[in-house]
Amino acid sequence: MALIPSSEINIGEDIEVVSQPTLTYYWDTANKRIIGYVDGKQAMKQAIYKIIQTERFQYAIYDWNYGIELDGLMGKDPLFVSAELERVFTEALTADDRIISLSDFNINESESSIFVVSFTANTTEGDITIEGVVVNV
Repeated sequence: MALIPSSEINIGEDIEVVSQPTLTYYWDTANKRIIGYVDGKQAMKQAIYKIIQTERFQYAIYDWNYGIELDGLMGKDPLFVSAELERVFTEALTADDRIISLSDFNINESESSIFVVSFTANTTEGDITIEGVVVNV
């Protein structure tokens, strides 16, 4: 009688990867209400906007990988901020497994310490263009 089991276990042979649906509540930002549900590209677009509107480490309800770190850019030189925004956005959004990469960044300083950011998010739902995100640092 052996103390260690002798049967072979084949781990990973029968594992099937199943993608989770993106179905979520529809957040009507204009009227500040939740109305119905949304899925697919619209749900991904909503998730992107929600991530970039949530400061990382500020809310106990989210884990530490959720949100964006813009507080560290406040009061910094505009040239530094402009250079860092692409990195900060990429780091925040690619923490979500559904977002593969970001491309086509366009960052413009509209006024002192106010930047307008546009980019394309390459997601599991397809490419999503995000335009006119205002960042006030």
